[in-house]
Amino acid sequence: MNRLFPTFLLTTVVSLLFVFCSSDDDSSVTEKEEEETSETTDYDISSLLSKFEGTGLSYAVNGTTVVFSTQDLPNHTSPYWPSTNSLNEAYNGTNSDFHLNPNRILAQDITLSIPLKPAMAANHQATPLGAMGISRNGVVFFNQYAGPNQPLTNEIDSFDQWLGHPAAQGNYHYHIEPTFLTQQFGDAAFLGLLADGFPVYGSLENGEIITSSDLDNYHGHTSVTEDFPEGIYHYHITSDDPYLNGNGFYGTPGNISN
Repeated sequence: MNRLFPTFLLTTVVSLLFVFCSSDDDSSVTEKEEEETSETTDYDISSLLSKFEGTGLSYAVNGTTVVFSTQDLPNHTSPYWPSTNSLNEAYNGTNSDFHLNPNRILAQDITLSIPLKPAMAANHQATPLGAMGISRNGVVFFNQYAGPNQPLTNEIDSFDQWLGHPAAQGNYHYHIEPTFLTQQFGDAAFLGLLADGFPVYGSLENGEIITSSDLDNYHGHTSVTEDFPEGIYHYHITSDDPYLNGNGFYGTPGNISN
């Protein structure tokens, strides 16, 4: 009995040490995995701010938020400019059914507070009627509706040669591809931000045309872009409905006022 006890004691101590060491190793692996997971979603869009330039457009960084102020004036021609403006140009697009709506472009005072470190929302909010984001030239983005639950079917015929038009208050906006920007910067280019901080890109990615069927319910996905070589969630402009955004914001939107 006495000779067996030290052997039993030694075996017990070794077993306990193995358990404790194994537990420490497992903890280290878990922490590393958690760290890697958080790194993959630690987005920062600050590098995109220098791409914004437009008439009556400015921005200021306040902590983890960027505040855009825009007069919402397109830096391109349109038949919706007053006749006295040098940018007034008759419609010269390709839509044979085009007709002018009764509105004309007027300067606005729109402020958008957008997170610089966007993240997926726990509860996804619907996009509003009216401004839901801002393009890189300071013109605001509208969603895929002409009004409450009203598709763009008829309203599209009032889009000018750059596929924008003004609402009743004179606020010019894009519902679909801003062709002035894609012609200037390319079909794969960064085009602007939605109010949740996630970027909007053109319809081309890796040499392939993106359609709505390639995207999630919010009209986006996570992949590498020219600006984010490690990948980021982003929206895409597509030629098919819903064009820019689907069932709401992927992230949590900041405040929009006008």
